[in-house]
Amino acid sequence: MKFLKSLYINKQLYIYLAVTSVCFLLSFWLPVLFSVAWMLVVLISVVLCIDLLLLYQPKNAINARRILPDKFSNSDNNPVPITITNKYNFKTYLDIIDELPVQFQKRDFSYKTTLNPNQNHDFDYLVRPVDRGEYYFGHLNVFVSSTLKIIKRKYQFQNEQMVMVYPSIIQMQKYDFMAISNALTEVGLKKIRRLGNTSEFEQIKDYVNGDDFRTVNWKATAKRAQLMVNQYQDEKSQPIYSIIDTGRVMKMPFNGLKLIDYAINSTLAFSNVALKKHDKVGMLSFSKKIESFLPAIHKLTYLNRILENLYNIDTQFTDSDFGLLYAQLKRKVTHRSLLLLYTNFEHLSALKRQLPYLQAISKKHMLVVVLFENTELDLIIKANAEDLQSIYHKTVAEKFAYEKRLMVKELQKYGIQAILTPPEKLTINTINKYLEIKARGLL
Repeated sequence: MKFLKSLYINKQLYIYLAVTSVCFLLSFWLPVLFSVAWMLVVLISVVLCIDLLLLYQPKNAINARRILPDKFSNSDNNPVPITITNKYNFKTYLDIIDELPVQFQKRDFSYKTTLNPNQNHDFDYLVRPVDRGEYYFGHLNVFVSSTLKIIKRKYQFQNEQMVMVYPSIIQMQKYDFMAISNALTEVGLKKIRRLGNTSEFEQIKDYVNGDDFRTVNWKATAKRAQLMVNQYQDEKSQPIYSIIDTGRVMKMPFNGLKLIDYAINSTLAFSNVALKKHDKVGMLSFSKKIESFLPAIHKLTYLNRILENLYNIDTQFTDSDFGLLYAQLKRKVTHRSLLLLYTNFEHLSALKRQLPYLQAISKKHMLVVVLFENTELDLIIKANAEDLQSIYHKTVAEKFAYEKRLMVKELQKYGIQAILTPPEKLTINTINKYLEIKARGLL
């Protein structure tokens, strides 16, 4: 039974049988072909037996292994490495079919290669998850053919491998690396001109080319008989909270990813940068109730706790209670903090209903409201209107886009900072706003 389950027929055998059948058919009119047809039957039978012996005589002549990491990064291309070893003493033709998790909805994955005797082959393919959670891989199937290509033998490896999909770890590492290498401007992060003096004194050091002459310490210069300058550092350990609205407004998808997942990825990357800048980071998620709360702490290992907390966040089909958010912040966050509120309003009237709570929060904290641009509307606005219906659609799209800009003005009118950003540029724009606030000493 196991033998039959692993035995598959190559298309070449069907071609040979078709040619034999044609010879039998034509032998009614050309009797000489009858002998030829029987010779073909014998030849195919012999070749079939040889192919069976070649492929089935060794027990485990093919080894394959799928190497999965502990975690996948949501919304990023994650490599899945596969390694294969051919222990046959002849050249083999392989067709590798991996059973991907149901979330990818991909049933046509196939990779073909050829291996010489005792040869190893490594390759990888990319997968892009768009939902957090558990992803189960099925069998790794390897179909092996010899040079005769009459039949294929099926090998199966590693059924039910599971990998967890977490918020975008790749995106976090990307901004972390660029922050260390001072290459943030390459991805759109701005150099913010510092206004005023909000730095703390760190040390006196020797002057080197490029130091600001305004920081020269003349007393130390006179004592050492060489130029000495004061070195300053940014104010540290300021509390910063990422607040994620998990209501129904955050369930809207863009490029296969929900708004809440953009917010989660941004929170992780931003928290990592803030920790490297020596600030305290915390987070809060809410809708009809406070779903999670982590106090602001400056500890690099704290990022793992934030990551685990973000993994379990999901949207609800409810309207969020901003009054409850105000009460929670008043009770739990007693020091002035920078609050990044990831939410979305599609109508100005919806913003005005929540504006009293946002004003109350901003009186005690530095509040930044992050709103999302509906990038799908840009396609309608930029398209040429050729009939009455398209003119109507374009007008409505422009009205919605204009309302988004009005929301920003409305928030700024009451002293509330605001970011209006496309979902794809959320992380960059959020970090830019953070650097701007730090540079201007607004916190």
